[in-house]
Amino acid sequence: MKNDLMFTPVKIGNCEIPNRFVVTAMLTGMCNADGTASEQFIRYHEARAKGGYGLIITEDYRICPAAANSPTAAGLWNKSQIESHRRLTETIHQYNTRIFCQIYHAGRQTNHWITGERPIAPSEIPCPSFKELPHELTVEEIHTLVEQFAAAAANAKEAGFDGIELHGGNGYLIAAFMSMYQNKRTDEYGGCFNNRMRFIHEVYDAIRAAVGPDFPLMIRFSAEEHVLSGRSLTESRMIAREFEAWGFDAINCSNGTYSSYIPLQSSTMFQDHAWALKNARELKSFLNIPVIGSNGVDDPLLAETFIQDGWCDLVGMARCSLADPEMPNKAKEERYEEIRPCLRCQSCFGELMKGCVHCCVNPETGREYLYDYKDQPEPKKVLVIGGGPGGLEAAIAAARRGHDVTLWEKNDRLGGVFLAACYAPAKGDHITFLCWLINEVKKLGVHIELNKNASAEDILAFGADKVILASGSRPKPCSIPGADTREVLFAEDVLLGKAQPMGKILVVGAGETAAETALYLASLERGDITIAARKDKLVPKMDGNTAVSMRKALREYEVNIRTDTRTVRITENGAVLEHDGIEKEIPFDHIVIGMGYAPANELAESLNVLGDKLVVIGDAKEVRNAMQAAAEGYDAGYFA
Repeated sequence: MKNDLMFTPVKIGNCEIPNRFVVTAMLTGMCNADGTASEQFIRYHEARAKGGYGLIITEDYRICPAAANSPTAAGLWNKSQIESHRRLTETIHQYNTRIFCQIYHAGRQTNHWITGERPIAPSEIPCPSFKELPHELTVEEIHTLVEQFAAAAANAKEAGFDGIELHGGNGYLIAAFMSMYQNKRTDEYGGCFNNRMRFIHEVYDAIRAAVGPDFPLMIRFSAEEHVLSGRSLTESRMIAREFEAWGFDAINCSNGTYSSYIPLQSSTMFQDHAWALKNARELKSFLNIPVIGSNGVDDPLLAETFIQDGWCDLVGMARCSLADPEMPNKAKEERYEEIRPCLRCQSCFGELMKGCVHCCVNPETGREYLYDYKDQPEPKKVLVIGGGPGGLEAAIAAARRGHDVTLWEKNDRLGGVFLAACYAPAKGDHITFLCWLINEVKKLGVHIELNKNASAEDILAFGADKVILASGSRPKPCSIPGADTREVLFAEDVLLGKAQPMGKILVVGAGETAAETALYLASLERGDITIAARKDKLVPKMDGNTAVSMRKALREYEVNIRTDTRTVRITENGAVLEHDGIEKEIPFDHIVIGMGYAPANELAESLNVLGDKLVVIGDAKEVRNAMQAAAEGYDAGYFA
């Protein structure tokens, strides 16, 4: 199979999109506090245009300073912001890519810590995520907002954008007026269907008057909101027909709100790929304007099937553009094995909460402005110790820079501790990423030696110009009293199949390793599985959406979850567990330890003689996560 229809053009209004690949809107955290576009923001979008995406829809541009739910949200509420965003559009147009500006108001889904003002909403109902009670808008204030939407749209047109996407979904202000669960007004903007649609209709009319009848204008809205009293697909059919009748040129089919009870706006690894495309298919079945389908589509061949089957006209592939901005170009050249997969790990969200979006599998995401391969340095002899994600990324970056790279791995397979994680349920995409890493180092000509248990003497004798120590980590030893009285197993050995426990099994630990191992054993029907965690909840460091999904999966597989529970000691027949100050001995056939990892960096001290020729990265430096190891490794290789 190959991509054919994905590379055919399609029109949104009078704007021809060269192919069906769309980067749908994602908050990046890269704009300046005054709403202007930074160089980082421009370079980020340029990478996706250069990579072949036909249409880029920017993150939500605020219509006024207080419209944001992020302190670094873009904005076009005054003329002084236009020039910076014109630099963005001019950059994107160099690559024959079209760029639409998404404009919005966050409504209640923000707070005064971000905007300096009390949130606003159709009714005084707080957002469950942001908690703050919003101000209920007066009719006069609503009319002012309509004018602000129109002014922002006119500024976007002046800045050189090819079209506007009005954000009417995901619980933001426009969506709030349309939705019965948020809109409790008793005036002309509340109650019946037509009244709830009045605000968006007025906004549409004002924007159309500001930008003209031929300027492309599309709408993003949630086909299903997945909250009590929220909109279902039944009413969304009515809304979509209204949008088409008014004159919107396309519909971007989204799902959910900040209040939704399942992760919707970005899929987790626990959800099916492309689970939300069924809603786009429903809308497409009766609409004559183009429909964009999205959420969890991260394979160009999968996207091709949706176009072939008439489910949608364009495919939003946002998160996977973080993973590989060059995916369309690679698909066009049928280099499918070279496409970096999105793991749906939610690391991008976690990083965004810290300030700026980054990606677990692509160290360049959000840092595109740092790297330049045009001017290659003097070639060096680089030695990488360790074949986990950190070491592999180091080898890839160094080889791309033209260095002669050798990688030593002590095991008979590449992957490090990441390999064991690939065996956990819901992590099928992880093995695809590991395959990508291995294929990439081979393609780049990295010299790989497996079963190479390097010593300091070997490393020094190799005579490298740069040594990158990526020796990773190993499971923490079991410190529970009584562990010497019987055999205890380690989570990594269980996941890799080196240990095959059956019967009544205790998994000790609160983190991701322990939870995944318990779920793995339960999914294989290994017996009665109990997980004992000293924390008050499982996986406390995991992204919120993924953590909720993990705990739900454990319950569905009937894992006995014991939080606030300390494993006091291991006995000949089981273990003594303590909860609320009460100790109880419980029989178990096997004890599995999943209490994390410790650095495997014994070589570091003996290699200090290398001075600045030595770089220690990843878990060998400090045990964290795969994204941090990969980023450190990539930088070590790039700047070798």
